[in-house]
Amino acid sequence: MRALVLSGGAGTRLRPITHTSAKQLVPVANKPVLFYGLEAIAEAGITEVGIVVGDTAEEIKEAVGDGAQFGISVTYIPQEAPLGLAHAVLIARDFLGDEDFVMYLGDNFIVGGITSLVEAFRADRPEAQILLTKVPNPTAFGVAELDAAGAVVALEEKPQQPKSDLALVGVYLFTDAIHEAVDSIEPSWRGELEITHAIQWLIDNGHDVRSTVISGYWKDTGNVEDMLEVNRSVLETLEPRVEGTVDEVSEIIGRVVIEEGAEISGSRIVGPVIIGAGTKVVDSYVGPFTSVQHGCHLIDSEIEFSIVLHDSSIAGVRRIEASLVGHHVEVTPAPRVPKAHRLVLGDHSRIQISS
Repeated sequence: MRALVLSGGAGTRLRPITHTSAKQLVPVANKPVLFYGLEAIAEAGITEVGIVVGDTAEEIKEAVGDGAQFGISVTYIPQEAPLGLAHAVLIARDFLGDEDFVMYLGDNFIVGGITSLVEAFRADRPEAQILLTKVPNPTAFGVAELDAAGAVVALEEKPQQPKSDLALVGVYLFTDAIHEAVDSIEPSWRGELEITHAIQWLIDNGHDVRSTVISGYWKDTGNVEDMLEVNRSVLETLEPRVEGTVDEVSEIIGRVVIEEGAEISGSRIVGPVIIGAGTKVVDSYVGPFTSVQHGCHLIDSEIEFSIVLHDSSIAGVRRIEASLVGHHVEVTPAPRVPKAHRLVLGDHSRIQISS
């Protein structure tokens, strides 16, 4: 069995961060979200992994390499444009051959991994196995309609009038029957080859398509709010560890990880929190559900429920919360006089200003 991991896409909902960084590499608890998926695939005993890449290919390749760090062997599959999930299957045909495979969206996060799902699929081998979960906003997802017996009747991509609240989770399992389905469909109104259309083709042609409704934690980390929520969820599982230095007047409370080379002085840190290697926290408060990557400086500031990417500086600022701060960012107080806002913002930014 092989794995196909999708790591293309523009990540428009995470702009401006994704103007300069792949959305799959935005960190959760200081580790790229893509890495959690690759670890789950390796834990399921799958070692041959194809990664579909787009405009951020070089960044993905630099981070993942040949896959040895995860115990897998990686083949990179270039995609000229994000033309749909079924298009990714189409261009990966040479890599996949006639083998069964799991398709995993690289910006999705599933607590507990996929080992049990892969084992069940290997045992029964339906032509397709989809994962579903109940969502409050099904119009934003691919949605499944089930009959009274729980069999998959129909799938629809981002329906305006959804027939259920069961959304497709970003993990799919297929036999080689999916290749005929992909070859048989046409692009949707979005100009994409939809995987929902390919699975619907399997259903309409009498193939065995099964579903599993998962009750565990799943998130599509495509926007800031979901990214912060996933970060919160992972931080709650932290085992406290202090490898950096903490001076005698600082307070460390709860589940806190301070990585090697980090320095904490005159500060209060209330977990769950992770402070990256080489980061300096001086005369500051770092509150729950915050992850700060390596090489950052927090000076005379307060922050909680946030993600700070590497080599950024926050100095003299009260108070930051529910924020995603990019790489090499400087956050400082605004001058008090004159009373005006000075802004340097990337494309598609969103800001909130108290007048």
